[in-house]
Amino acid sequence: MNQPSLERGADDQTFHDVIEAYCGALSYAPGETATVHVSTHAAAYDVVVERWGGERTIAWAANTVPGTFHEPPADADANGCGWPTAIEIPIDESWRSGFHLITLRAHDGPDGRRVAHTGFVVRAGAQRQRAVLVLATNTWNAYNTWGGKSLYTGGHQVSFRRPWARGMLDRPEVERDDRKSRPVHTGEEPDDGGFVFQEYRLPRNYPSAIGSTGWFTHARRFVEWAERDGRSFDVLASTDLGLHPDCLDGYDLVLGVGHDEYWSAGQRTAIERHVQRGGHYASFSGNTMFWQVRITDGDRGTAMIGHKYAAHRDDPVVGTDDEASMSGMWADPLVGRPEWSFLGAGSAFGLYARFGSGTPRGVGGFVVYRSDHWLFEGTGLGYGDALGLDAGIVGYETVGCPIQLDDVNLPVPRPRDDLPAEQEIVAWTPATNLGMGDYPKSVAAFGDQGDLEFVADRVFADTADPVASARHGNAVMSVARPFDNGGEVVVCGSTDWVFGLGDPRVARVTANVLDHYLD
Repeated sequence: MNQPSLERGADDQTFHDVIEAYCGALSYAPGETATVHVSTHAAAYDVVVERWGGERTIAWAANTVPGTFHEPPADADANGCGWPTAIEIPIDESWRSGFHLITLRAHDGPDGRRVAHTGFVVRAGAQRQRAVLVLATNTWNAYNTWGGKSLYTGGHQVSFRRPWARGMLDRPEVERDDRKSRPVHTGEEPDDGGFVFQEYRLPRNYPSAIGSTGWFTHARRFVEWAERDGRSFDVLASTDLGLHPDCLDGYDLVLGVGHDEYWSAGQRTAIERHVQRGGHYASFSGNTMFWQVRITDGDRGTAMIGHKYAAHRDDPVVGTDDEASMSGMWADPLVGRPEWSFLGAGSAFGLYARFGSGTPRGVGGFVVYRSDHWLFEGTGLGYGDALGLDAGIVGYETVGCPIQLDDVNLPVPRPRDDLPAEQEIVAWTPATNLGMGDYPKSVAAFGDQGDLEFVADRVFADTADPVASARHGNAVMSVARPFDNGGEVVVCGSTDWVFGLGDPRVARVTANVLDHYLD
């Protein structure tokens, strides 16, 4: 959401390293050829392509590729670099679907600055698994500052045809210092100022984005856990759902993890059709489907437009027949398609947990209310127990639901015309929106408002106390049926869920979701 860095220097790493690269597309089908576009000051470099699953497996490599330097255009952030193809990688029909990391190592240059990473998804061929994971590549792009601006630092269009910022795809693993909602150990005070995170990233020249998004932060944790547990699924990029209309055909379960914040209309239509047809969607994500974006350049999908907080004033589609495509909140009245009508939850009802002044000493886990639900089978959890407390699985950004208590004091959705008619809330914990002065001291809100003021104005303006309505929220675990005779939508509503997969109970809940819809 709204967390630009106090220090701009580390957030635009354009050619901090002597080699940079990007792929010609986010995903490829078996039989296609991936193109890699490279610019380097080095005379030569080596290339390794690894499928990153339960383990990292080399799929292709080349040594001593001649290097050529190409200047990045002044508008690289918005319109891409336009570098020529340097490498062509043939994708064999035998390659498994998954994320493929490309590591490029320059032969010369300063120590610590000779390595670049890019990557692509291999989509499934004719033979598909029963489940597919959709990587949140739209959100990666929104946070990417390479070449200048991101959607968080004044940009309104961001290109997919530029390198990913340092650390977004690969970096050394640490216990918790690279988390924006850092778990609190016994006897510690929370780092509500966010200074530990800044002390970690700034000396390493990592962008603020590494605490919010990227393959390494969220998706690879889920993929490593799942494949090591013997589970198989295919992988797609966010834009695939809009660019390839049949890409969800044949799947029983679609998965989302981490921070899946930015969705195009084509992507959302595809997932809703999947559930309408009887398929299921499981979201282990927070701040999910908050912003609508528009993908440019037709079926090539080269860039993404997002006017965000200023969309209702500045987006050119406002006041036209295309106003519903406005690149602001899905919940904005001008769009009129709130994410909670599908998910059963949204960030207007709870966005931040253990971040800044947002519940800094909060539970850090989901408090269980319906312990007899199939989600908790085999966990040993009972009413009032906290799930994922030590790992801090409720942290950073969340999605919530307007809640009331039924006759036996169990949570149920507060009646609204725009929530799914069928929904069970099985666990929840307090979360909030943040206003001016509430963010960690090491970051700042844009302009003269925070998310609290913005959501109060655009979503809760007709309530008795808009600010209080936006401030008092929650993070939920729920199961909803958004369509008559359709499939189910499971929400475990926190970006930090995947950090708890080493906890046997969190792992069991996650496995229960996969088993319930795939057995």
